[in-house]
Amino acid sequence: MAGEPAQKAGSAGAVSTSTVEAALAVLPGPRSESPVGFEPEWQRVVAAIGAAREIDLICHICPDGDALGSALAAGLALRGLGHTVRVSFGDDPQIIPESLSFLPGQELIVPASEVPEEPELVLCFDVASESRLGLLHDKAFAAKALAVFDHHASNPGFGTHRLIDAGAPATAVLVDELLRRLGVELDQELATCLYTGVATDTGSFKYRATTPATHELAGRLLATGIRQDLISRQLWDTSSFGYLKVLAGALERAVFEPEQADGHGLVWTWVPYQDLVLFGVTVEEIEGLIDVLRRPAEAEVALVLKQDPDGTLRGSCRSKGAVDVAAACAELGGGGHAYAAGFSSREDVPTTMARFRAALGPAA
Repeated sequence: MAGEPAQKAGSAGAVSTSTVEAALAVLPGPRSESPVGFEPEWQRVVAAIGAAREIDLICHICPDGDALGSALAAGLALRGLGHTVRVSFGDDPQIIPESLSFLPGQELIVPASEVPEEPELVLCFDVASESRLGLLHDKAFAAKALAVFDHHASNPGFGTHRLIDAGAPATAVLVDELLRRLGVELDQELATCLYTGVATDTGSFKYRATTPATHELAGRLLATGIRQDLISRQLWDTSSFGYLKVLAGALERAVFEPEQADGHGLVWTWVPYQDLVLFGVTVEEIEGLIDVLRRPAEAEVALVLKQDPDGTLRGSCRSKGAVDVAAACAELGGGGHAYAAGFSSREDVPTTMARFRAALGPAA
């Protein structure tokens, strides 16, 4: 592979014991257990893949398990079918969180600069909006064809081909369907990537979007022989000591505002970039902090603001069900799901929080 591979935030050994509804537009409401499918769009995407010699697969900036797992699973499958493939995302530098360092197929990852200026075919995974393409935005839209695989309700429907299912618990579910339509059999490498995507975006199968079909898919993936215990340990139960120090500081700064979110309660905190430098932690490593902060029973909404080196604040937001945080985040230029969403802000913490409180709705 030409160029330097994506930088990893840490290292770990590989985990090597190595259904779907798709729409031309976002589908509202709960996921059907007997999806009908949108055949014309699936057929166009499969035909475009079959006709392409080179395929670029991209996911959103600062990729999580669903984004990177989906892109790598598709990349491995397409390479096996004889295509020339590149996997990339629009960050510079590209940093893969330590929690995802075990994912197979990372030899396919290239810097954003190595994606052609006018790609033949781009497959886009888990990208809820154009802004999440980062440095690859212009190249993606210069492609002869741009197929978008996503499950975010806030997705506006960009691209020449759109397979967007807001009822799917993870984009990896759509990739599983793609592999089935391409005639690709699951193996341990593919299953590891797909399981990571599904487990990540269902919160280890805890979130409301998890359905019987989700568990059926997980069963098929486990049947390949993957070690879900090792995957889960790497995703949620492994961190550096520095992370614990950052977590302690974030919890010390945590604020509970019971009157916010229209009286449902808000708990929030922020992590200054100086803390990350002091304890040798990357911003990607603290993604799980939101899952600690959201635990108080008194607060419906939880928010973590993480500061980048240039001062940009990345907001990660969660709701327990009574508040649509995707709508609130959309008012700050972000988006996501009703119960899990995010945004970026170039303003300071007080200003950002004032805007976020206003977006949540009137205080009680």
